[in-house]
Formats: sequence, C-alpha cells, structure tokens
Amino acid sequence: MTRANVIDGLRNGALLGIVTIFLCLTGFVFVIAGVLNEAFARGDQASILGVLLALTLIGLWGGSRVPRRSGADGWLGVAIGGIFSGLVSGALVALFALIAGYNVDAGVNLRQYLIALSPDVVHALTLNLGTMSGALALFGLMLGANLIGSVFGLALSQRQIFKSAWDKWSQTRTALSELPALTSLRTHPAGRFVSYILLVLVIAFLPLVLNQAQNYTLGTIAIYVLLGLGLNIVVGLAGLLDLGYVAFYAVGAYTVALLTAPAPHHIMWNFWVVLPLGVLLAALAGVMLGVPVLRLRGDYLAIVTLGFGEIIRILAGSDALIDVVGGPMGITAIPQPQLFGISIGNVQFVYMLVISVALVIFVTSRLQHSRIGRAWVAIREDETVAAAMGISTLRYKLLAFGIGAAFAGLGGVLFAARNQFTNPQDHVLLVSINVLAVVIVGGMGSIPGVILGAFVLKGVPEILREFQDYRIILFGMLLVTMMILRPEGLWPSRRRKLEMHISAQEAAEELPLDPSIGGEVF
Repeated sequence: MTRANVIDGLRNGALLGIVTIFLCLTGFVFVIAGVLNEAFARGDQASILGVLLALTLIGLWGGSRVPRRSGADGWLGVAIGGIFSGLVSGALVALFALIAGYNVDAGVNLRQYLIALSPDVVHALTLNLGTMSGALALFGLMLGANLIGSVFGLALSQRQIFKSAWDKWSQTRTALSELPALTSLRTHPAGRFVSYILLVLVIAFLPLVLNQAQNYTLGTIAIYVLLGLGLNIVVGLAGLLDLGYVAFYAVGAYTVALLTAPAPHHIMWNFWVVLPLGVLLAALAGVMLGVPVLRLRGDYLAIVTLGFGEIIRILAGSDALIDVVGGPMGITAIPQPQLFGISIGNVQFVYMLVISVALVIFVTSRLQHSRIGRAWVAIREDETVAAAMGISTLRYKLLAFGIGAAFAGLGGVLFAARNQFTNPQDHVLLVSINVLAVVIVGGMGSIPGVILGAFVLKGVPEILREFQDYRIILFGMLLVTMMILRPEGLWPSRRRKLEMHISAQEAAEELPLDPSIGGEVF
C-alpha cells in the first residue's frame, strides 16, 4: 500500500460522493425508479430496485476511474484505491441518507427546500430499511461497487477481458469484408442500386405502419435533420460558430404564419407560394446578418449571433408588436397545406419532410464536393492562409451563412405548417444548442452523422420522455463523453476522422521538453 494510492482513492471518493448527492438532490437518480415503477408496476419494490441500480452504476463508474491514477501499481494498488474511494463516497452518501431520513422521521418537509426529496423518495433512498440500516446498506453498496469497478476498469484498460473474443471478431470482420462477393456488391452499381431501392421502400412504408405519435416524432427528427444540415454547412464546413441559428428558423416559421393564417393580417396566401418565399427571406436574413459580423472570428462571432437570435425572439414576443406578429401568444389557425385540393395530413407531411430532407442532402453533397466546399474547408482550417491563397473569405462565408439560413427557413416553414401554430417559445436559444449538439455528436462535416445525431438527440428523448426534465444534464454528459472518447463524432466524415487521428498521433509523438531548461516532461 502506497500513500499515493490512498490519496488518489480519497480524492476520487470525495468527487464521486459529491456527484452522487447532487444527482439525488436533482432527482435524477429516482427517474430510474419511476421508469421501473411504470414498467413493472411493483410499487415500492420497483422504487428500491431503481435506486439500487442507479447507485450501483454510479459506484461502478466511479470505481472505474481509479486505474487512471493507481493502475501503474498493479492490482493491489487499484484495489486499495477502490477501497478508499468506496469508503469516502459511501460515507458521504450514507451521511446524506441519514440527514434526509432523520428529518423526514421528525416530520420536516424537505420539499420546501429540495423539491425532489419527497418522503417516498427518502424512504426509497434508505431502501425501506429504516434510516440507520438503510444508510449502512448504502455505505456497503458504494464500497462494493467502487471496488468491483476499479478492478474491472483495470482489466479493461489492460485489455484482459474480452480480448480474445474481440480479436476473433476483428479477424472475422476483416475476412468477411475482403470476400470478393461482398466487395463487388458494395462497389458494383447494381449493388448500390439495390441498396437505394431498399432504402426507398423502407421510407415509403414506414409512416404507414407507425401510429400518429410516432409519425409526429419522425417528422420532428426530419425537421432537425434539415436544421442540422444547414448548421453543418456553417459550423462543420466553414468553421463559423453560429449560436443564433434559431433566428432563421423563426423567420421561416413566421413567414408562413403571417402570410397564410387568417390573423393578424388576413393575407391568406397559398402555402406553395409562401414556401419558397420563406426560404428566400431566411437566406436574405442570413446574408444581412453576415455582412456586418462575419469579419469577426471565434467567440466574438458566437456572441454576436447569439444576441441576434435573442433579439428576434424578444421582438416576436413583444407586446408592442402584438398586432404585427401576434406577441407572446403567437399565431394560430395556420391552414394545412393542400395538394390538388387534398389536405396534407400527418402521414403525408412525413413524406413531404422526407422529400425535403432528400433534396437538402443532395444540395449539401454537391456543395461539399465542389469548389465552394473546398473553399469552406480551407477557411475552416486557416482563414488567413485561405485569404493568402486568393480565396474571397468574406464572400464564401456569406454564401455559407445564406445557404445555412435557407435550410433553417425551410425547416421553420414546414414546422409551422405541420403544427398549424407557432409562438416565440418555439424559437428559443435551446433550439440552437440542440441543433449544434446534433452536428457535434453526429460528426461535423458529415451528412450521415447529422442524420444519426438527430435520431440520437431528438428521437431517443421522445421515446424516453421520463428523462425530458434532465435533457440538459444528459446533453452535457453526452458532449463531455463524446469529446473524450470520440471527438470526431458518431459518424464522422473521412476528412474529419483523418484530421483527428493525425492530430492525436502528432500529439503522442511530440518530444518532451528538457527539465534542465525549465520545461516539463509529459
């Protein structure tokens, strides 16, 4: 046993205990208990099982962090670090359970101060064993989970678990990929044609077998794909951090609302006339914003665009403009689009959204592999060098802003027409953050990555609606995890993946500085 193992275990346990108590105070731990209650309808037993499962997972995760510091000392050092981590985190969680339990037993209403700590929740936290017994049980649970997690984490870091199975799977996958039949199927035009036909058939029949709520969710995902593809041009290709992207989304939505709804102006134009007009106005707004601000870079550009998005939202919800744009109540009674006299319902709207996504994917793909796309990538990598090579950086950045805004306007038009309603709360800053998260998690510069990111960040929360109150926490955890484990995204472009791996390899091969001249050895 070394002093370093003990200190590392104490530090890790203190951090883990604080994180666990924070998750309990916010009620996140008890969401799992609620999910199990609904799934199994077993009352208190499901609540206790949920708390046990949540705390066990947190303890295992905390224990798996120990080998990062104590792994060099072998199994004994990791075990010592895991034990002391479990002792500290278990003591903190047990103390929290004691305080909460004794207050509830004394009749103190903790919900006046901490809304998540209802009496039922506190009883579930102490596992219905009583305050003292439950605290001791939690102490043992955290101690055991930390120890198991630390040992398991060291085994994984040394690739001793599942290594042989993974090697066999890698060999099998490589052998299968090199089969002449599969290689010719992937590269032959007939194989691609069959793949496209199967994809079209799935898209054509999927809305018919889904119910109304599932089609609505699918439509929401398609709208975020449109928004993500537009922001992917601005951020992923041109490297311009735009936090006010929701403003162009609002321009498209309010254009179709003001020009087709009976109130407040009773213009009542046809949807198919307003659709290109909304896209054009959004693109024009993007260019008008870009002219004065695109000489800025980095954080300054992000702050200015964020302010523009907030200005649009505040103006849309202002009482002074209530006769112009509807004010805080928004605009209702937007008529359904009609095609050849037939109203486009929920299922038909999914097809229209899919067609719009396909059109935007085609345009984005052609731009990405054109001279314009190469200019955007050059500006993203080094704007000064790009300007020195003769690229008109301002013109290409304006083009990126305008095209990205046009795609956002298209998404806004379709969103308002589908919902038949829009108001300022549909265009808050969180929408821009969500779209940016879609691009980052999916993979900047990657069209398939944006589609996958939209399914992960918008489809999964709709399926697991019990976690909707903790969406920001989950976004933060997911982004931090992505930056650490897969910084290039879930489905990165080939260029982005190559760049990230080259950067990592260069950092690993960087020579250490000489300590004799005041440097630091890494």
